Amino acid sequence: MAIHIGMLLYPGLTQLDLTAPFELMHRIPGAEVHLVWKDLQPVRADSGLGLLPSATLEGCPPLDVVFAPGGAGQLPLMTDAAVLGFLREHGRAARYVTSVCTGALLLGAAGLLDGYAATTHWAFVELLPMFGARPTPGRVVVDRNRITAGGVTAGLDFGLRLVAELAGERSAQLIQLGLEYDPDPPFRAGHPSVADPELVAEMRAQLASVVATRGASVTQ
Repeated sequence: MAIHIGMLLYPGLTQLDLTAPFELMHRIPGAEVHLVWKDLQPVRADSGLGLLPSATLEGCPPLDVVFAPGGAGQLPLMTDAAVLGFLREHGRAARYVTSVCTGALLLGAAGLLDGYAATTHWAFVELLPMFGARPTPGRVVVDRNRITAGGVTAGLDFGLRLVAELAGERSAQLIQLGLEYDPDPPFRAGHPSVADPELVAEMRAQLASVVATRGASVTQ
């Protein structure tokens, strides 16, 4: 029996939020991954990379997994009735409701994180309580059938966790081995808990206006 995975694809998303877990999900035995948007025209990520939808919001089949990525393009979707309705409708019936990075804010705007432990990119965790979610430390946070991940590269860890949920740990380990996912970064600077405090302060300053804008979008 096919496993239907619906990944929201929208203009201005951060492509790695989507493509990192996609690279794992499409390898799940029996998986059918749908890249879903309002039409089937190419979509440009915030980096300019073109991506091609494979299903429309209206034409998407019932989903076992609903997934929302983050990115600057998330902002106008916070009040987009079609997108929020899609997430809400499929999220009610899906086995898993999931996100990477600020895709969690879209799930929140659709009312899908109220009462759940969740995470998002470290710079935006403070916004989660506005949706009734409980910010919880962790690169990937699982609360019942909600699986949320931190920023961007956390999509790989998220993808492995989801593969394990859907197809078992051995399948996840085989995929991990085949992709040679054995991270060994040259710097310990990927999270405020380990990065130099001066780096953290500099990055917080760079992101301050973005955080404020996203916060304002929540309270509108």
